[in-house]
Amino acid sequence: MTGHHHSHGHSPGPAGGRGYGRAFAIGIALNSVFVLVEAAFGIWSGSMALVADAGHNLSDVLSLVIAWGAAYMSTLPASGRFTYGYKASSILAALANAALLLVALGAILLETLDRLFTPAPVEGWTMIVVAGVGILVNGATALLFASGRKSDINIRGAFLHMAADALVSVGVVVAGAVILLTGALWVDPVTSLVIVAVIGWGTWGLLKDSVKMGLLAVPDSVDETAVRAYLGGLPGVVAVHDLHIWPMSTTETALTAHLVMPGGQSGDTFLHELAHELEHRFGIGHTTVQVETGEDEHCVDCG
Repeated sequence: MTGHHHSHGHSPGPAGGRGYGRAFAIGIALNSVFVLVEAAFGIWSGSMALVADAGHNLSDVLSLVIAWGAAYMSTLPASGRFTYGYKASSILAALANAALLLVALGAILLETLDRLFTPAPVEGWTMIVVAGVGILVNGATALLFASGRKSDINIRGAFLHMAADALVSVGVVVAGAVILLTGALWVDPVTSLVIVAVIGWGTWGLLKDSVKMGLLAVPDSVDETAVRAYLGGLPGVVAVHDLHIWPMSTTETALTAHLVMPGGQSGDTFLHELAHELEHRFGIGHTTVQVETGEDEHCVDCG
Protein backbone atom coordinates (compact mmCIF):
# COMPACT_ATOMS: atom_id res chain seq x y z
CA MET A 1 0.00 0.00 0.00
CA THR A 2 1.34 3.39 -0.95
CA GLY A 3 0.11 6.74 0.26
CA HIS A 4 1.16 10.28 -0.56
CA HIS A 5 0.72 13.46 1.39
CA HIS A 6 1.71 17.03 0.61
CA SER A 7 1.79 19.66 3.34
CA HIS A 8 2.41 23.25 2.38
CA GLY A 9 3.30 25.70 5.13
CA HIS A 10 5.77 28.44 5.83
CA SER A 11 8.54 28.74 8.31
CA PRO A 12 8.33 31.59 10.79
CA GLY A 13 9.18 35.05 9.61
CA PRO A 14 8.28 37.12 6.55
CA ALA A 15 9.06 34.59 3.88
CA GLY A 16 10.96 35.85 0.95
CA GLY A 17 11.15 39.28 2.47
CA ARG A 18 7.40 39.89 2.33
CA GLY A 19 6.49 42.74 4.64
CA TYR A 20 9.79 44.53 4.05
CA GLY A 21 8.81 46.48 0.94
CA ARG A 22 8.82 49.80 2.81
CA ALA A 23 12.15 48.97 4.46
CA PHE A 24 13.69 48.20 1.07
CA ALA A 25 12.34 51.43 -0.44
CA ILE A 26 13.60 53.60 2.43
CA GLY A 27 16.96 51.84 2.52
CA ILE A 28 17.51 52.19 -1.23
CA ALA A 29 16.53 55.87 -1.23
CA LEU A 30 18.71 56.82 1.77
CA ASN A 31 21.76 54.93 0.57
CA SER A 32 21.48 56.12 -3.04
CA VAL A 33 21.64 59.74 -1.93
CA PHE A 34 24.46 59.01 0.49
CA VAL A 35 26.52 57.17 -2.17
CA LEU A 36 26.45 60.22 -4.42
CA VAL A 37 27.41 62.55 -1.56
CA GLU A 38 30.15 60.27 -0.20
CA ALA A 39 31.72 59.57 -3.59
CA ALA A 40 31.73 63.28 -4.50
CA PHE A 41 33.36 64.31 -1.22
CA GLY A 42 35.75 61.37 -1.38
CA ILE A 43 37.03 62.43 -4.80
CA TRP A 44 37.13 66.11 -3.81
CA SER A 45 39.00 65.44 -0.56
CA GLY A 46 41.27 62.78 -2.02
CA SER A 47 40.18 60.19 0.56
CA MET A 48 40.45 56.65 -0.75
CA ALA A 49 38.74 55.40 2.39
CA LEU A 50 35.64 57.47 1.54
CA VAL A 51 35.72 56.33 -2.10
CA ALA A 52 36.08 52.71 -0.98
CA ASP A 53 33.15 53.06 1.40
CA ALA A 54 31.06 54.75 -1.31
CA GLY A 55 31.84 51.90 -3.71
CA HIS A 56 30.69 49.37 -1.16
CA ASN A 57 27.57 51.41 -0.39
CA LEU A 58 26.76 51.42 -4.12
CA SER A 59 27.01 47.64 -4.19
CA ASP A 60 24.71 47.57 -1.17
CA VAL A 61 22.12 49.67 -3.01
CA LEU A 62 22.22 47.24 -5.93
CA SER A 63 22.02 44.34 -3.45
CA LEU A 64 18.90 45.83 -1.89
CA VAL A 65 17.35 46.23 -5.35
CA ILE A 66 18.10 42.61 -6.22
CA ALA A 67 16.81 41.34 -2.86
CA TRP A 68 13.64 43.41 -3.20
CA GLY A 69 13.05 42.03 -6.69
CA ALA A 70 13.50 38.49 -5.41
CA ALA A 71 11.13 39.16 -2.52
CA TYR A 72 8.47 40.26 -5.03
CA MET A 73 9.07 37.29 -7.35
CA SER A 74 8.73 34.86 -4.45
CA THR A 75 5.11 36.02 -4.01
CA LEU A 76 4.15 35.16 -7.60
CA PRO A 77 1.94 32.06 -8.02
CA ALA A 78 3.15 28.75 -9.42
CA SER A 79 2.57 27.90 -13.07
CA GLY A 80 2.60 24.83 -15.29
CA ARG A 81 6.30 25.34 -16.01
CA PHE A 82 7.40 26.79 -12.66
CA THR A 83 5.50 24.41 -10.40
CA TYR A 84 7.22 25.70 -7.25
CA GLY A 85 6.59 29.29 -8.27
CA TYR A 86 9.58 31.65 -8.13
CA LYS A 87 10.60 31.03 -4.52
CA ALA A 88 14.15 30.04 -5.48
CA SER A 89 14.72 33.56 -6.89
CA SER A 90 15.71 34.58 -3.36
CA ILE A 91 18.58 32.05 -3.50
CA LEU A 92 19.67 33.40 -6.89
CA ALA A 93 19.55 36.92 -5.43
CA ALA A 94 21.87 35.91 -2.59
CA LEU A 95 24.33 34.43 -5.11
CA ALA A 96 24.14 37.54 -7.30
CA ASN A 97 24.75 39.81 -4.31
CA ALA A 98 27.81 37.83 -3.27
CA ALA A 99 29.22 38.02 -6.82
CA LEU A 100 28.48 41.75 -6.95
CA LEU A 101 30.36 42.33 -3.73
CA LEU A 102 33.40 40.42 -5.01
CA VAL A 103 33.56 42.61 -8.13
CA ALA A 104 33.30 45.79 -6.03
CA LEU A 105 36.00 44.52 -3.69
CA GLY A 106 38.39 43.86 -6.58
CA ALA A 107 37.98 47.37 -7.99
CA ILE A 108 38.42 49.02 -4.58
CA LEU A 109 41.47 46.89 -3.76
CA LEU A 110 43.29 47.84 -6.97
CA GLU A 111 42.77 51.56 -6.40
CA THR A 112 43.71 51.28 -2.74
CA LEU A 113 47.01 49.52 -3.47
CA ASP A 114 47.89 52.24 -5.98
CA ARG A 115 47.17 54.95 -3.39
CA LEU A 116 49.17 53.05 -0.75
CA PHE A 117 52.36 53.36 -2.81
CA THR A 118 51.61 56.90 -3.99
CA PRO A 119 50.05 58.77 -1.01
CA ALA A 120 48.06 61.91 -1.76
CA PRO A 121 46.82 64.79 0.45
CA VAL A 122 43.61 64.01 2.33
CA GLU A 123 41.03 66.31 3.97
CA GLY A 124 40.66 64.84 7.45
CA TRP A 125 37.64 66.91 8.46
CA THR A 126 35.78 65.94 5.30
CA MET A 127 36.39 62.27 6.08
CA ILE A 128 35.07 62.73 9.62
CA VAL A 129 31.90 64.64 8.69
CA VAL A 130 30.88 62.50 5.68
CA ALA A 131 31.62 59.22 7.45
CA GLY A 132 29.68 60.50 10.48
CA VAL A 133 26.62 60.94 8.27
CA GLY A 134 27.28 57.42 6.97
CA ILE A 135 27.06 56.01 10.48
CA LEU A 136 23.57 57.50 10.85
CA VAL A 137 22.34 56.42 7.38
CA ASN A 138 23.69 52.88 7.53
CA GLY A 139 22.74 52.39 11.16
CA ALA A 140 19.14 53.49 10.51
CA THR A 141 18.90 51.23 7.45
CA ALA A 142 20.25 48.25 9.40
CA LEU A 143 17.55 48.72 12.04
CA LEU A 144 14.88 48.44 9.32
CA PHE A 145 15.94 44.83 8.68
CA ALA A 146 16.92 43.83 12.23
CA SER A 147 13.71 41.92 13.01
CA GLY A 148 13.99 39.57 10.00
CA ARG A 149 17.69 38.79 10.07
CA LYS A 150 17.23 35.35 11.64
CA SER A 151 14.58 34.02 9.27
CA ASP A 152 15.77 35.00 5.78
CA ILE A 153 19.28 35.04 4.30
CA ASN A 154 18.32 37.97 2.07
CA ILE A 155 17.10 40.05 5.00
CA ARG A 156 20.13 38.91 7.00
CA GLY A 157 22.38 39.98 4.15
CA ALA A 158 20.77 43.42 4.03
CA PHE A 159 21.10 43.82 7.80
CA LEU A 160 24.73 42.65 7.94
CA HIS A 161 25.77 44.86 5.01
CA MET A 162 24.24 47.95 6.55
CA ALA A 163 25.55 47.19 10.05
CA ALA A 164 29.04 46.52 8.65
CA ASP A 165 28.88 49.78 6.71
CA ALA A 166 28.07 51.66 9.90
CA LEU A 167 31.10 50.10 11.59
CA VAL A 168 33.27 50.85 8.55
CA SER A 169 32.17 54.50 8.71
CA VAL A 170 33.29 54.55 12.33
CA GLY A 171 36.69 53.40 11.08
CA VAL A 172 36.81 56.22 8.53
CA VAL A 173 36.02 58.76 11.24
CA VAL A 174 38.90 57.41 13.33
CA ALA A 175 41.22 57.50 10.30
CA GLY A 176 40.28 61.13 9.60
CA ALA A 177 41.02 62.07 13.21
CA VAL A 178 44.40 60.31 13.11
CA ILE A 179 45.34 62.13 9.90
CA LEU A 180 44.39 65.49 11.44
CA LEU A 181 46.46 64.79 14.53
CA THR A 182 49.53 63.19 12.94
CA GLY A 183 49.47 64.08 9.24
CA ALA A 184 50.17 60.42 8.40
CA LEU A 185 48.67 60.07 4.89
CA TRP A 186 49.24 56.32 4.80
CA VAL A 187 46.43 55.91 7.36
CA ASP A 188 43.83 56.56 4.63
CA PRO A 189 44.72 53.68 2.24
CA VAL A 190 45.43 51.37 5.19
CA THR A 191 41.94 52.11 6.49
CA SER A 192 40.62 51.29 3.02
CA LEU A 193 42.42 47.93 3.15
CA VAL A 194 40.80 47.20 6.51
CA ILE A 195 37.42 48.06 4.99
CA VAL A 196 38.09 45.63 2.12
CA ALA A 197 39.06 42.89 4.62
CA VAL A 198 35.90 43.41 6.71
CA ILE A 199 33.65 43.38 3.66
CA GLY A 200 35.49 40.37 2.23
CA TRP A 201 34.90 38.39 5.40
CA GLY A 202 31.18 39.11 5.34
CA THR A 203 30.99 38.39 1.62
CA TRP A 204 32.60 34.98 2.09
CA GLY A 205 29.91 34.01 4.60
CA LEU A 206 27.12 35.14 2.28
CA LEU A 207 28.71 33.38 -0.71
CA LYS A 208 29.19 30.14 1.22
CA ASP A 209 25.60 30.07 2.49
CA SER A 210 24.06 30.97 -0.87
CA VAL A 211 26.15 28.37 -2.75
CA LYS A 212 25.04 25.69 -0.29
CA MET A 213 21.43 26.71 -0.87
CA GLY A 214 21.98 26.69 -4.64
CA LEU A 215 23.29 23.12 -4.37
CA LEU A 216 20.16 22.15 -2.38
CA ALA A 217 22.12 21.29 0.76
CA VAL A 218 20.18 20.60 3.95
CA PRO A 219 19.66 24.02 5.59
CA ASP A 220 21.90 24.74 8.58
CA SER A 221 18.79 25.13 10.74
CA VAL A 222 17.76 21.50 10.11
CA ASP A 223 19.50 18.47 11.63
CA GLU A 224 19.15 15.70 9.02
CA THR A 225 20.13 13.02 11.54
CA ALA A 226 17.46 14.19 13.97
CA VAL A 227 14.81 14.24 11.24
CA ARG A 228 15.76 10.71 10.14
CA ALA A 229 15.65 9.49 13.73
CA TYR A 230 12.24 11.08 14.27
CA LEU A 231 10.78 9.49 11.14
CA GLY A 232 12.33 6.12 11.96
CA GLY A 233 10.89 6.24 15.47
CA LEU A 234 7.29 6.72 14.37
CA PRO A 235 4.90 3.87 15.32
CA GLY A 236 4.86 1.20 12.62
CA VAL A 237 7.89 2.54 10.71
CA VAL A 238 10.65 -0.06 10.23
CA ALA A 239 12.80 1.83 7.71
CA VAL A 240 13.27 5.26 6.15
CA HIS A 241 14.79 5.74 2.70
CA ASP A 242 15.00 8.31 -0.07
CA LEU A 243 15.02 11.09 2.52
CA HIS A 244 15.71 14.46 0.91
CA ILE A 245 15.68 17.86 2.64
CA TRP A 246 16.37 21.03 0.68
CA PRO A 247 15.66 24.78 0.65
CA MET A 248 12.87 25.86 -1.68
CA SER A 249 13.77 29.47 -0.98
CA THR A 250 15.77 31.39 1.61
CA THR A 251 12.92 30.90 4.11
CA GLU A 252 11.12 27.67 3.16
CA THR A 253 12.31 24.08 3.45
CA ALA A 254 10.94 20.97 1.73
CA LEU A 255 11.19 17.26 2.51
CA THR A 256 10.43 14.02 0.68
CA ALA A 257 10.77 10.57 2.21
CA HIS A 258 9.68 6.96 1.84
CA LEU A 259 8.52 5.25 5.02
CA VAL A 260 8.42 1.44 5.14
CA MET A 261 5.41 0.43 7.26
CA PRO A 262 4.55 -3.31 6.90
CA GLY A 263 1.23 -2.81 8.66
CA GLY A 264 0.31 0.22 6.59
CA GLN A 265 -0.71 3.57 8.04
CA SER A 266 -3.90 4.72 9.65
CA GLY A 267 -4.90 7.22 6.98
CA ASP A 268 -4.80 10.95 6.46
CA THR A 269 -4.68 11.66 10.19
CA PHE A 270 -1.24 10.07 10.42
CA LEU A 271 0.04 12.07 7.45
CA HIS A 272 -1.39 15.38 8.70
CA GLU A 273 0.10 14.89 12.16
CA LEU A 274 3.45 13.94 10.63
CA ALA A 275 3.51 17.09 8.49
CA HIS A 276 2.51 19.19 11.50
CA GLU A 277 5.32 17.79 13.65
CA LEU A 278 7.95 18.23 10.93
CA GLU A 279 6.96 21.87 10.55
CA HIS A 280 6.93 22.72 14.24
CA ARG A 281 9.92 20.64 15.30
CA PHE A 282 12.23 21.25 12.37
CA GLY A 283 10.75 24.20 10.42
CA ILE A 284 10.01 22.00 7.38
CA GLY A 285 6.81 23.38 5.86
CA HIS A 286 6.57 21.41 2.60
CA THR A 287 6.38 17.67 3.17
CA THR A 288 5.78 14.78 0.76
CA VAL A 289 5.72 11.30 2.31
CA GLN A 290 5.30 7.98 0.54
CA VAL A 291 4.27 5.00 2.67
CA GLU A 292 5.32 1.50 1.58
CA THR A 293 4.45 -1.89 3.06
CA GLY A 294 7.80 -3.38 2.06
CA GLU A 295 6.26 -5.98 -0.22
CA ASP A 296 8.01 -4.61 -3.33
CA GLU A 297 11.79 -5.08 -3.05
CA HIS A 298 12.59 -2.48 -5.69
CA CYS A 299 14.84 -0.25 -3.61
CA VAL A 300 18.23 -1.26 -2.25
CA ASP A 301 17.90 1.34 0.50
CA CYS A 302 14.64 -0.03 1.86
CA GLY A 303 16.37 -2.38 4.32
